Amino acid sequence: MHVFELTRALVDIESITGNEKAVAGFLYEHLRPLAARHSGSVEYMEVERDRLNVFAQWGSPEVVLSTHLDTVPPFIGSREDPDYIWGRGACDTKGIIAAMVAALDGLLEEGVRNVGLLLVVGEERNSAGARSANRQPRGSRYLINGEPTENKLALGSKGALRLEVEAKGRMAHSAYPELGESAIRKLLEALAALDRVEWPVDAVLGESTCNIGTISGGRAPNVVPDRAHAEIMIRLVNNSGDLRHKVLQALGDQVTTRVVLDVPPVHLGALPGLETTVVKFTTDIPELTNWGQPFLLGPGSIHVAHTSEERVAKKELLRAVELYQYMVKELQNR
Repeated sequence: MHVFELTRALVDIESITGNEKAVAGFLYEHLRPLAARHSGSVEYMEVERDRLNVFAQWGSPEVVLSTHLDTVPPFIGSREDPDYIWGRGACDTKGIIAAMVAALDGLLEEGVRNVGLLLVVGEERNSAGARSANRQPRGSRYLINGEPTENKLALGSKGALRLEVEAKGRMAHSAYPELGESAIRKLLEALAALDRVEWPVDAVLGESTCNIGTISGGRAPNVVPDRAHAEIMIRLVNNSGDLRHKVLQALGDQVTTRVVLDVPPVHLGALPGLETTVVKFTTDIPELTNWGQPFLLGPGSIHVAHTSEERVAKKELLRAVELYQYMVKELQNR
């Protein structure tokens, strides 16, 4: 398949986090002829029941291209116009997968070997696939991770601290609120305290940021709520240590806080001739430490990822194929 055709085929397979099996199977079958044609191999790497990473290799991989199979909800099927391919995952990261496959196809035709492709599940939630793959490294010296960076080589990316906050109260008739204890009020007071936290700043990565992503609670408008729940995502610019303490202290003891994810930020290297950037999002890179020195680059803009307007420019896809080929050659010559 041409890179555009493969991008659309991948976008049209729903693979919201936890439901990656179908897209993993499609790519396994798609990579088998490429593996057979160039004396390579392709395999599943089990993560958990019905969740599979896919790994292909040709020779003993020195450089591995990698990105993730899953997307955020909701599923949005593909469409295209003269300039863009649209749909869920178009840039995050199914267009990237297509560009990586096309890059490898071209490299193999040129006789380049000792390369691999690692496609993992779960990046959009908890990096389960990356953590599993990190327990099964294949000896690579370099990892080229794909995320939408507008085809610029990222010099660093922020980390992530994800929290679940729960408040408990006591139900009562809403006409007699003094007989109850509102869990929602407790939660709102705790969340408001986050505005008073002083967020760290890094000279390269910028400022830490905090997003209250979900809030739920209560049972009915005429019942004092006995439960409330929120999910918080903090983008880190340094290791979480002191900030984590400040956040937990600010939230206070009226709520119970659970740390779901704690991923450190990373500072990355450059390669000659490539335009650079710094990104504010988090990647699988901190969970793939056993796969070699990491680099981060991919087509598309993070500003449209996770939105109803997600798309990737066709010219960026074609350019990404060239850039991945250049990076593999440059790294193998080191």
